Amino acid sequence: MPLGEFDLIAHYLAPLSAGLPGAFSLTDDAAALPVPPGHELVVTTDAFIAGIHFLDTDGPGRIAQKLLRVNLSDLAAKGATPYAYQLVLGLPAAPDAAWLAAFTAGLAEDQARYGIRLSGGDTVRAPGGLMLSLTALGLVPQGGMIRRSAALAGDGLFVTGSIGDAWLGLQAKLGRLTLPEAAGAFCDTRLHLPEPRLGFGLGMRGLARAAMDVSDGLLQDAGHMARQAGLMVEISAADIPLSAAALAAGQPLTNLLAGGDDYEILLAAPPEAEAALQSLARDNATQLTRIGRFLAAGEGGDGLRLLDAAGQPMLIGPRGYQHF
Repeated sequence: MPLGEFDLIAHYLAPLSAGLPGAFSLTDDAAALPVPPGHELVVTTDAFIAGIHFLDTDGPGRIAQKLLRVNLSDLAAKGATPYAYQLVLGLPAAPDAAWLAAFTAGLAEDQARYGIRLSGGDTVRAPGGLMLSLTALGLVPQGGMIRRSAALAGDGLFVTGSIGDAWLGLQAKLGRLTLPEAAGAFCDTRLHLPEPRLGFGLGMRGLARAAMDVSDGLLQDAGHMARQAGLMVEISAADIPLSAAALAAGQPLTNLLAGGDDYEILLAAPPEAEAALQSLARDNATQLTRIGRFLAAGEGGDGLRLLDAAGQPMLIGPRGYQHF
């Protein structure tokens, strides 16, 4: 017998809501989620489309984990504690029990790791191919969400982790370059299983003035932060944190900076907050690197300037990924 929609929900999805008050085991048309006094919800959504965000060979468990983690990365950059999530599951054919079991097992594993539960969503048929959408809800103290647009001239630009590894993993997966075995495994993990910097994100409230996660390329996202604050940002190419795998890959730096899928936190902070941020990073086993500074918009450029080791502006091609 084919697996019906309501059997799918009851058998595979409802267990993911266990322990979340107001989810009603996914038996109602909506959830009723209480917000603690003095807090507000932070809401973020990402969609995954087959052939754009993942390949059929990626495996349902890893697809599920990445879908959840990229949303958790957004919550981390906003200084929010994960609370609950909504899932839209668009399947191109009748539900496959083995695929669903692996997909929901991936979600269950990361739910336990990051302390979040499913609160609802929708299941639909998607004749054009597998389509997934996840909306994550987080909690912050009232007015405590870290915006991307609040940088001030004189703030430093910082980034967690390393940049370019996921892009290298994708290029290797597509057969466009060859990496040594250990480097290839590292970059493949960085591509499929990004680590949301939740502990660091929670701690940077009150220290970071602005933040966002690096999803579409460091250059493009840094430019967004600068322009939305009415500033320009100057980045030192020599200070960009690169992994050993990226250093050995021999690829142009601008490709690594525009590749995207890093899911690291990019943040602006005043000089007096740097020591506390570095201490926070060490406490969370996270690398934090100062890579640039924000300047008044009248100091030249079009929102972004990348400097070489001699302090001279570098030519920049594409700055990041855009769907349109």
